[in-house]
Amino acid sequence: MAKIKVKQVRSSIKRPQNQKRTLKALGLRKIGQVVEHEDTPNILGMINKVKHLVSTEGA
Repeated sequence: MAKIKVKQVRSSIKRPQNQKRTLKALGLRKIGQVVEHEDTPNILGMINKVKHLVSTEGA
């Protein structure tokens, strides 16, 4: 499967709890941190929930 890189670009402070949990589930803790995931529907749905906090790049 294809890989996708996810980078946190905005803070999770003052965000709803479900968005904080989604970032944690993606493995993101700090601004600027980059993680790589498989390009699955589950991951894409999680990215879509926090698309205003992250940037993505196809690897």
